[in-house]
Amino acid sequence: MGLSVAYHLAEQGTRNVIVVDKSYLCGGASGRNGGGIRAQWSSETNVVLMQESIRMCRVFARRMKINVWFRQGGYLFLARTLPMQRTLEASVALQRECGVRTEMLTPAQAAKIVPELDTNQLVAASYNPDDGVVFPWPFVWGFANAAEKYGVKVLPFHEVIGIRTRGTAIESVVLRNDVREFSIATSRVVNAAGAWSPTVAKLVGIELPNKPHRHEICSSEPLKPWLKPLVADLSDGLYFSQSTRGEIVGGIGQSYVPHGLNQESSFAFLGKYARSLARTCPALGAVKVLRQWAGCYDLTPDANPIFGPVKEIDEFYQVSGFMGHGFMMAPIVGKRLADHLAHGNQEPLFERWRLSRFAEGKLLSEGMILG
Repeated sequence: MGLSVAYHLAEQGTRNVIVVDKSYLCGGASGRNGGGIRAQWSSETNVVLMQESIRMCRVFARRMKINVWFRQGGYLFLARTLPMQRTLEASVALQRECGVRTEMLTPAQAAKIVPELDTNQLVAASYNPDDGVVFPWPFVWGFANAAEKYGVKVLPFHEVIGIRTRGTAIESVVLRNDVREFSIATSRVVNAAGAWSPTVAKLVGIELPNKPHRHEICSSEPLKPWLKPLVADLSDGLYFSQSTRGEIVGGIGQSYVPHGLNQESSFAFLGKYARSLARTCPALGAVKVLRQWAGCYDLTPDANPIFGPVKEIDEFYQVSGFMGHGFMMAPIVGKRLADHLAHGNQEPLFERWRLSRFAEGKLLSEGMILG
């Protein structure tokens, strides 16, 4: 999110843009996710945003001069119960109204797309051929390299330890690296630190309601290419796809994980993922796992982001709480915020995703969350 905002600001002529990262550029969720890009959502806002984000992903490699292995094999969502089928049907109806090519499928039709599926316990599925997957690392590097060509300074391994204010105005940001502490004079800060955003917000006395939640992923030995779409099961949060190198890359939701900013791996995840994967696609029951890793989802109480300014501090913008889909929304959300910062464009998402909605009790909803 931060690199996307910076790139789009600089592309439009804004200078003196600095991106600060506590670790290396792919050290947080941006480098630890499954790379999924989809327009299958249950809210019109997310569907419309992702239509534009997918269009941006199609031209990303050419514009940024880097191969991100973007492949549009589609997303195949599976339903195992009638209530879940009705959820998919409602979502598909909305998506089609927005011009998305999603279709409801019978289990037999789903098996034509992925013949290896065990369809005995399925009641329905949905499929959009325009959804896809990118390789996260070059996607991040692409934004960073392109931003730097426009003059953006990208500072990895720099921790934000303070934000100095005078009244409601920001005066400077205090940084620390391995060598020294120093400050950068600025009146405007974008807090796009994902699961670390509440920590940054506290530096100016702002309490954010989002919480980190560990999500794990694993990668198998490479197999002969056979799986075209990303397969997702809303009943337990399972998802898996096949990379261009042949690995099966996937994850699954877990309710009981350590609290806080925890990016360690667990045996519990591997067992749950293996059982669900083998149930869904028995042919993968004997596949060898080569490695597993974890990252942090950025969870809000209503599964919707926090986006825009806050009342308490001038020019302190929030871009957090995107659950497990901040990566796929980064292109369009970064552009929307950059358009506002550079030109003062009105941004309707500031009202919809405002921080104050939680105190006001005006929560939103989104049902198509994985993990």
